[in-house]
Amino acid sequence: MRLRDQVESLVRSWGAYEEARGGRAVIDFDCAPTHEPVVPAASRIDVHDQLTALNQQAKVDGDSNVELTTRAHLAYLSTVLGERYDLDTYMRATQGCGAAGWSEEYVSDLGEQARAAYADLGVSWGPKTADEVFQLETPMTIERAATQVLVLADEAEPAVRRLTGTTATYSVGVEVVDVDDYWAFWVDGAGHHARLRFNKRNAVFSEDGLRFFAQHELLGHALQCSSFTQTAENEDVDWVRTLTVHLPYQPLLEGLATAWPIYTEPDNQPLMAKAKLNHYMHMVRGEVHRAINAGFSVRDVADHVLARAPWLSLEQIGDLLSDRGTEPLLRSYLWSYTAGTDWFMRLGQDADAETIKKVLTESYRRPLTPSELAELWPAGPPFGGDGAPIVLRRTSTS
Repeated sequence: MRLRDQVESLVRSWGAYEEARGGRAVIDFDCAPTHEPVVPAASRIDVHDQLTALNQQAKVDGDSNVELTTRAHLAYLSTVLGERYDLDTYMRATQGCGAAGWSEEYVSDLGEQARAAYADLGVSWGPKTADEVFQLETPMTIERAATQVLVLADEAEPAVRRLTGTTATYSVGVEVVDVDDYWAFWVDGAGHHARLRFNKRNAVFSEDGLRFFAQHELLGHALQCSSFTQTAENEDVDWVRTLTVHLPYQPLLEGLATAWPIYTEPDNQPLMAKAKLNHYMHMVRGEVHRAINAGFSVRDVADHVLARAPWLSLEQIGDLLSDRGTEPLLRSYLWSYTAGTDWFMRLGQDADAETIKKVLTESYRRPLTPSELAELWPAGPPFGGDGAPIVLRRTSTS
């Protein structure tokens, strides 16, 4: 059996094992679904041993795609089993980029841009910002959101197809669930079908917020992964087709999905304000990610977040700290939002039209690592930041 296929088979058996014991899902999207029965792995240690052997064979064979993927799986699984990598090493192994960070001034400037954008819409900056933004965007029920999300995705789909050239089709089933986890919504799937879940414990929706969300989840994830599947059906691809959120393709998936509205609706003022605020908040979360993993105290990091985003509650801040400091999957996966969002926001703002078209087209053909994206835009910023010391704030200014 081909080495790529051996990895896919192992990952499916690992996923079945985790599902049987109530662990976190392993496969987020399967671009080569099979109808063959999947036998759960015997244990995590067995999976670790097999991944190690496949990784070593990939090195011998010069199979860089399998080597990269198995290295990421090993880093994540080793962390689940109790190893503790330093943050930069863990990010390079799983998300494909470092955690050098951005300057305090850069993050502050993004905050000023978001503040100014919302000031133009009559929203103040302070403890009530989130509430005012929510009211500005017109609240809606989760039941309405579950039907309207498909309508809004249909409206934006022609723009995404024009920018990427994808001809893939996709279908999606929408579910409202009650899950004790951090996420408010999640897309996963296989082949050309996706499942979109709304978690009513955490999900709240507004008209403008749902427009943003529809582009992120359905056009940014469901259509993109269906496009990967189409490529895998038409070509003998060398990349591992079982995608997980702890692989180095995730900065592409989360970064572009978050930035999509600046490419599709640049004249929509409320949506552009939201894009700027999302960019800023992902950078603030990145500061938290670095600080809590560098040994800064919980109280100092919490004070910093309150200075950056005074509308956040202590409960929300506590979740930020534990998710990014201790939870093996989220400690890897959530960095993809910070690194990917910054890169794709900068692409839309700083690159020429030809480069943007080239990057977006390739981004819907196959999964791309940060290094591969950088080759498409050599003038772009480094993924994960260009290097800066961690500076924590104590004041209420952004």
